[in-house]
Amino acid sequence: MKAIWNDKVIAKSNDIVNVEGNNYFPIDSVNKEFLIESDTHTVCHWKGTASYYDLHVDGKTNPDSVWYYPNPSEEAKNITGRVAFWKGVQIVKD
Repeated sequence: MKAIWNDKVIAKSNDIVNVEGNNYFPIDSVNKEFLIESDTHTVCHWKGTASYYDLHVDGKTNPDSVWYYPNPSEEAKNITGRVAFWKGVQIVKD
């Protein structure tokens, strides 16, 4: 699978975990040069508190389009060390 935004491959991996229709990529599969830490946090009632990254590619920014759970709940331990994408980031089969 690939995550693509602004015509750039943001992440690529065959090791995907799908939770609630969202594909979680290992953080090591992400091109970190495109990530900017965000101050945004949200809370999921069963996964815990999410943190976010903005994507910055070729002068364009997609705010809070990448999220992850730094300390997921016991029920969501399978997404530890993984990120998911939204806000126009395309997930395609490689």
